[in-house]
Amino acid sequence: LVPDGTEGVQVGTVIAILLEEGEEASDAETAAAAAAAAAKPGPEPPAVKPVPEAPVAPTIPAAADPEPAAPPPVPAAAPPSGGRIKASPLARRMAKDSNIPLETVQGSGPHGRIVKRDIDAAAAGAAVARPAPAPVPTDIPYVEERLSTMRKIIARRLEEAKATVPHFYLTLDVEIDKLLKLRKDLNEELGKSKVSLNDFIIRAVALALGKVPDANVQFAGDVMRRFERADVSVAVATDGGLITPIIRDAGNKSVVQISIEMKDLAERARSGKLLPEEYQGGTISISNLGMYGIREFSAVINPPQAAILAIGKGEERPIVRHGAVQTATLMTVTISADHRAIDGVIGARFLNAFKDYLEAPLTMLI
Repeated sequence: LVPDGTEGVQVGTVIAILLEEGEEASDAETAAAAAAAAAKPGPEPPAVKPVPEAPVAPTIPAAADPEPAAPPPVPAAAPPSGGRIKASPLARRMAKDSNIPLETVQGSGPHGRIVKRDIDAAAAGAAVARPAPAPVPTDIPYVEERLSTMRKIIARRLEEAKATVPHFYLTLDVEIDKLLKLRKDLNEELGKSKVSLNDFIIRAVALALGKVPDANVQFAGDVMRRFERADVSVAVATDGGLITPIIRDAGNKSVVQISIEMKDLAERARSGKLLPEEYQGGTISISNLGMYGIREFSAVINPPQAAILAIGKGEERPIVRHGAVQTATLMTVTISADHRAIDGVIGARFLNAFKDYLEAPLTMLI
């Protein structure tokens, strides 16, 4: 009854009617009419002359949101459709006062509930100076499109990430000829269940984090969170924007398991059927643009994670080996790391461990 994306819908408005098996559309119309009639306000009671209240001693309001302070996560993706946004009364009032849409805030309280610290973090991000919109060219025809909720969240997240997270970047080339041959041989044996280069990359990232655990961390104010397993977020492009489904505990899954799981997650991400717990969290992210012919790029960190790995295209390039010019298939990878959590040496050790696994791919199958 109310189109998708409609803003400003009043509380209590009938937005949809569900028909059970055997019911007709006329039943829905009857139900809608009954609901509308029930919503009409009744006659107002007769006015009563107010009686002055006796003075009351001031009271100290009870502290709201007793949850312990913790650094707020930045929204990982668009909130799931349907359902009421969970937020404490104080958080709702603060969001309203600060003009912060609750759907753009990721809750850090129990069961994803939005609490005071989440609004404080969102307000801090909103306080970042924004340049005024560029003037509209008067001689160029254009149309304006209202941003989707997901696109608004992506814009806010990226702005906060670049404004509040001190990025640094490390780049190296990985020789992948042995990996390509192993993948070809494995796919010939598997038949229909093909594995992709990205599946090997996911496993290599997880194994490298196991070898360099100081890179599997998260900055959290006055503490550092050290994770005991590698949950790898993988950027997937959808019609509404990027979403990052997670391969959990990727270091303890085979390449074939990762491939099956990744295909399912990517398919459901593009159809909008992922559950929140399938794209929220993760300890590191991967963004692969190699299939689009991109040779090298630097990705923006996905807070509160501390690193993201940007994967370029594998291509044949000349190299010098033992004084002679030869060719090899090289893939350029760049890590963007949060310098508050990961030092340059740690980032370099992780990147070299990742390279070692890809250049000796049989070690990933052990």
